[in-house]
Amino acid sequence: MFARVSSRRKVLGQIAGLGALALSACAPVAVTTPLTDAPALETGAPVPVALLVPAGSPVESDNFVARNLENAARLAIGDLDGVEVDLRVYATAGDPQQAAAVARTAVEEGAAIILGPLRAEEANAVGVATAASGVNVLAFSNNPTIAGGNVFVLGPTFGNTADRLIRYGRGIGLDRYLIAHGSDLGGNLGRDAIQAAAAASGATITGVQSYPLSQQGIQAAAPGIATAATTSGAQAIFTTADSTLDLPFLASALRDGGLPAGTVRLVGLTRWDVTPEILTQPGLQDGIFAIPDASMTRAFETRYEAAYGATPLPVAALAYDGIAAIGALAQRGGAQALSRASLTQGQGFQGTAGIFRLLPDGTNQRGLAVATVRNNQVVILDPAPRSFAGAGS
Repeated sequence: MFARVSSRRKVLGQIAGLGALALSACAPVAVTTPLTDAPALETGAPVPVALLVPAGSPVESDNFVARNLENAARLAIGDLDGVEVDLRVYATAGDPQQAAAVARTAVEEGAAIILGPLRAEEANAVGVATAASGVNVLAFSNNPTIAGGNVFVLGPTFGNTADRLIRYGRGIGLDRYLIAHGSDLGGNLGRDAIQAAAAASGATITGVQSYPLSQQGIQAAAPGIATAATTSGAQAIFTTADSTLDLPFLASALRDGGLPAGTVRLVGLTRWDVTPEILTQPGLQDGIFAIPDASMTRAFETRYEAAYGATPLPVAALAYDGIAAIGALAQRGGAQALSRASLTQGQGFQGTAGIFRLLPDGTNQRGLAVATVRNNQVVILDPAPRSFAGAGS
């Protein structure tokens, strides 16, 4: 589909974007409320945590991810102060039915909370399978359609990013946005998140343009997107494009398709700092995107590399964050430390990429910095907040 993208880059993009893989299509069965309270914790006893990872999958990259997730979880356990965690690892093979089966086993074996699984279909199956037990699930997915009831998603969500960027944009006078999105599930969910964020902050959506996820499709659609942006009075094009797939083609095609340089700003729902090459794109200069707290991310990566001799996959950070949240709640004490009410307490937690908190609807809010590209380098425009008191993230 994208002829100029090498096979190696595609593989790297797939691994780096595992959060996006969690957006794969599924038909969620919503569980709006747990049917019983969360299992009570025993004072002074280790906290039994079930970690569900895609080990045993016929896809080798899944097994690589599984090792990263377990490594990060064990690293987090070592960092806990005054709390012991009894980590029990279960292999899902990346299969929803197996994930549901091992989740039921984990509950029978005394798990007080489930960390994982990786993908939306698995998480949805696990949530349904364990709802009657009251055991909460901290999934590594970023798909909001499977959140709710006993399922929380730890992955960064489009809604959180869109809200941060539009609120920042309004603060600097960017009030009118044209949405350009890929015609896949991720693109559609991104479009919906941008529209919701705009409505919440009072920004105007001047139009919505979609494009097929192919180089030819983007080139064919770009002139229409450029025309719609200029004729509608949009100040920015807010795109869902992924930096490892369609973003470089879209940025180039918009320039070739008649979008005058410096007239309409590009705003990105995904991270643009995944590869150095993407930052050299002329069409992305002075564009706006969001990133986590870079200093905290580097600190986690350095500690992981020292412990395991390799750079962690981005998704590994979610396993660390899950254990950190569980440990923080257990340290505060109480038999119901892992209940929904405790998990969704407002002050949130400190994670590998800054502050985050779980929301009552099963999604999450993360502190994000707003960045731009200048002279092929990432420049922070507004740093990530360090607490949720007045946070604009």
